[in-house]
Amino acid sequence: MSFDLKKDPLIDSFLSSLRLEKGLSENTIKAYSNDCQAFSKWLLSTKKHPVLRTTEEDIQSYLKHFQNLNLSHSTINRKLSSLKHFFYYLSKKKLLKSNPLINFAGLKSAKSLPKSLSIIDVQSLIDAPDCTTFIGLRDRTMIELMYATGVRISELINLQYSNIDLNRSLIKVMGKGRKERMIPFGDNALSWLIDYIEFRRKNNLSLNSRDFFISQQGKKITRQAFWHRIKTYLQAVGLSMDISPHTLRHAFATHLLNNGADLRSVQMLLGHSDLSTTQIYTHIAKQRLSDMVKQHHPRG
Repeated sequence: MSFDLKKDPLIDSFLSSLRLEKGLSENTIKAYSNDCQAFSKWLLSTKKHPVLRTTEEDIQSYLKHFQNLNLSHSTINRKLSSLKHFFYYLSKKKLLKSNPLINFAGLKSAKSLPKSLSIIDVQSLIDAPDCTTFIGLRDRTMIELMYATGVRISELINLQYSNIDLNRSLIKVMGKGRKERMIPFGDNALSWLIDYIEFRRKNNLSLNSRDFFISQQGKKITRQAFWHRIKTYLQAVGLSMDISPHTLRHAFATHLLNNGADLRSVQMLLGHSDLSTTQIYTHIAKQRLSDMVKQHHPRG
């Protein structure tokens, strides 16, 4: 049975509502789209009926399908969360007799702490790029600014010249839910920002572009390209390859808290709407203290 999921009117309508009502980023919309399309395709191929006839038994079968693929509980729960929102939307539109996911709680998973880096590790990563080249200078500036501000990767790559105030050492970013915030940065980041701007000016590198961090071709750097660069530097300095660019955001928060910053201030800097999201970083700090005691105490 052939079925063009991109033209599924139910999924299209749902995604449109997410854009208009929730103000979600395109990356988040794409994740919802992929999850809903995958379910619709699976349902048609295995159960031979469309989404509007989904039953609780179908959801249980889909869950077993995930488990057979050895997906983690967190991955399964994320996919099911997308479907929960989708079926809630269909119910609200009175397109379903009953919502098959309304009583579904998802899978319990152990709460894992975000990976973080020590201050020494961060310095090794920051020092890794070859700053005699444009790409190396750009990467050093990006890493410096990410660690100095704790911005998300998407916020970093979307920076424009107009978002950076060198006089006040502030950047303006648009976070999740289209929420704008101003974030200060220190003298180290300021110095590298000035060097990067001066290099672009002297070498006439896409001076008409509004995008701040660009490729050698003058186009805005992508998430994938930045991630590839980070992996190269991690390998060069011998750090864990499991670390992602987002880990610098975790390091920013953890190091601030370790040095006495209050939780509310860190919450504002990170752009978390819920304080409980920020509190996970206090657990990282406590875990590091616990590990230190076990390692160094004579009766640890």
